[in-house]
Amino acid sequence: MVVLVLVGFIATFIGTLCGSGGLINVPAMLLLGIPIHTVISSNKFSNTISSFSSFFVLLKNKTIQLKHALWMAPFSFLGGVTGGKITLYISAHTMQIVAIFLLSFALLLNFLKKPTQKDGVTTKPKLMTFPAIFGIGMYDGMFGPGQGTLLMYTFLQQGLSYLKAIAFTRFQTFLSCLGAFITYVSSPYFNWSVALPLALGSFLGAQLAVKLAPKLPKVYLIWLLRLVTFLLIVQLTYQLIQKSV
Repeated sequence: MVVLVLVGFIATFIGTLCGSGGLINVPAMLLLGIPIHTVISSNKFSNTISSFSSFFVLLKNKTIQLKHALWMAPFSFLGGVTGGKITLYISAHTMQIVAIFLLSFALLLNFLKKPTQKDGVTTKPKLMTFPAIFGIGMYDGMFGPGQGTLLMYTFLQQGLSYLKAIAFTRFQTFLSCLGAFITYVSSPYFNWSVALPLALGSFLGAQLAVKLAPKLPKVYLIWLLRLVTFLLIVQLTYQLIQKSV
């Protein structure tokens, strides 16, 4: 339980600041021997709580307006539900193979150079963004790592400031994870003993991150995220090969 709290804290702290916290907690939980479907369902529950808590802080600080975020709500929520439904029909072995490929894809996404922020130029995402939000929400419901990076890139590319991009990303993450969690909670894969300590760590990590966001140099966190993810991909691939031999 202590390890799960720590994993949730570190992953969400880094994920809130620069996206892709799932690049840490998903493979880390797999290395602990937790089944892939339980990992994903627990991650959706913890992200539902942590993403809403960090979004609420930014909303209270008037970083964004709620009416601008609500326009996107149906797309993220339905995307999360769709992704969650798909995952329930995939076997654990297949999901581990898929996890390795998707983690590698998410790691490559993390190397994308985010466009320069233009604070004050844009206050809300454009209508053309909504299909992308649904697609990213579906990916988040099905797996998740790299979703934050995709959203941050999408919002920053439209001219939103860094803090606004974080706020919109956390709100969309809340909705897609909520949609996925609803599909998982009644399934045999969901385990409260895993989900609750992970959620506690995620909540604490998110709260600290939104308070420190304007002060921390993001470049060090991003490179730490990349290094850890690469090593975990290597370890997961080795485990998969060992099982096949």
